[in-house]
Amino acid sequence: MLQSFLIDFLAELKANNNREWFADNKAKYTQAKENFEAFITQLIPQLWALDDTFVHIKTQDTLFRIYRDVRFSPNKDPYKTQFSAYFCKGGKNSQLAGYYLHIEPSNSFVGGGAYMPAADLLKKIRQEIDYNGEEFLQIIENKEFKNRFGEIEGEKLKTLPKGYTADNPTINFLKMKGFVATCKFSDEQVLSENFDKQIATSFFTMQPLIDFLNRAMKE
Repeated sequence: MLQSFLIDFLAELKANNNREWFADNKAKYTQAKENFEAFITQLIPQLWALDDTFVHIKTQDTLFRIYRDVRFSPNKDPYKTQFSAYFCKGGKNSQLAGYYLHIEPSNSFVGGGAYMPAADLLKKIRQEIDYNGEEFLQIIENKEFKNRFGEIEGEKLKTLPKGYTADNPTINFLKMKGFVATCKFSDEQVLSENFDKQIATSFFTMQPLIDFLNRAMKE
C-alpha cells in the first residue's frame, strides 16, 4: 500500500526542486522510494495473467529514475516530481506498447499504449488499423474501456497521412502519432488499500489495445 509520506515528499520536492534541498531530505526520498518499490513488487504478481513474460519481470526492470536528464532541456529542474513505472514485454525502454503507472500529487494516473512510436512502427500501426479497423473500433468503443478511459489520446497530424484518403472510416485514428489510454486517480484513491486492484483492473481493461498495437509493430 502506498503511504501518505510518499505523496508528501513529492509535494515538497515540487516546491523545492534543487540539489541542496534534496540532499538535506535524502532520508525522506529513500523512505518514499522504498515504499513505491514495495508497492510495485506487490503489484507485479497481479499482472502475470496479462502476459507470460511478466512472470519473470523484476521490480527494478519497471522503475524510472527520479533524476532528470537536463542536458537538452530548457527546464533545468534536476528531479522529476513523480514516481513512475512501465510494464512492457521488451522492458521499460522498449518501443513496444505497455502499461504505465504515474504517481504525482493531484496528478496520478494509469496509462498504456504506444506513445509517439518511431516512424516505421507508426506506419505498421496505421496499416493494422486500416486493415482491421472494425476490430480496433470495437476495442476503443467497448463500454468498459470507454467508462474507464474515455477517448484514446495522441497527437494528430493536421493533414492526411501519406497513402490514406479522407473517406477512410478510421481516418481520425490514422492521423494519430500516438495511441494512449489514461485513467486518473485522486490522492485519496492512490492511498487506498485497494489501489493495486484498481491498477490491475485498468491494465486488464486496456489489454486488448496493447495486444492490438504490439501485434501491429511485430509484423
